[in-house]
Amino acid sequence: MKAKDLSKKLSEMSDEDLAAKERDLREDYFKLKFQHGVGQLENTGRLKEVRKDIARVLTAKNTRKISQ
Repeated sequence: MKAKDLSKKLSEMSDEDLAAKERDLREDYFKLKFQHGVGQLENTGRLKEVRKDIARVLTAKNTRKISQ
């Protein structure tokens, strides 16, 4: 998914949905880091993608908090 599409989707999500999305992404990131450490991860670029997606969720949450 493109960054702009994801950012637009995140801005339309509720606070609870954002928290759930962040939790899921952090869980995925943990699993990917574990696989990378063991040497089973083939697509290491996925680590970077998930890390950036987490940052996008946090940005959406902070933007919403500031605008209130």
